[in-house]
Amino acid sequence: MLNRSPYADLPELPEFTLTSEDARDGEPLALPHASAVMGIEGGEDLAPQLAWSGAPEGTKSYVVTCFDPDAPTPSGFWHACVSNIPASVTELPTGWASREIEGAVKHLNDGGNREFTGAAPPPGHGAHRYIFCVTAVDVEELEVDESASPAVVNFNLFFHGIGRAFLTPTYEVAA
Repeated sequence: MLNRSPYADLPELPEFTLTSEDARDGEPLALPHASAVMGIEGGEDLAPQLAWSGAPEGTKSYVVTCFDPDAPTPSGFWHACVSNIPASVTELPTGWASREIEGAVKHLNDGGNREFTGAAPPPGHGAHRYIFCVTAVDVEELEVDESASPAVVNFNLFFHGIGRAFLTPTYEVAA
């Protein structure tokens, strides 16, 4: 398993601050943030609360994603992707992915839904990283609809992202 950031080869952008009442950088996610859908007993597929501050001037919207680069696939695993979040929104409550976010577009994740698929690494595969990324965007709306994959949304961010904030908790299932 590589520890390299999947953002390492993208253009460097100014960073701002992302925090959570439910998750800590480098620490294991609590069981409610694991995936019942993917077979984790006691998991609830509950998206953790997120709050951000210090986005760059010129921010007109945000994109929030959660990505597991350690999934045993060539393309990782997208757990959540929401675009066109209004610039006035700087916090999402616990369970945000299961609620409507006014003006925002929810995209299909790799679990096959438009919500949050919680952590579910294969047993014994080691700790996986769950990279929550909030990207500040220089347009009010990316030209994507709900059919756009997280990869397509992120391709659009190559041209419109002006800042990023990260929070990377982990999760592991014993063998």
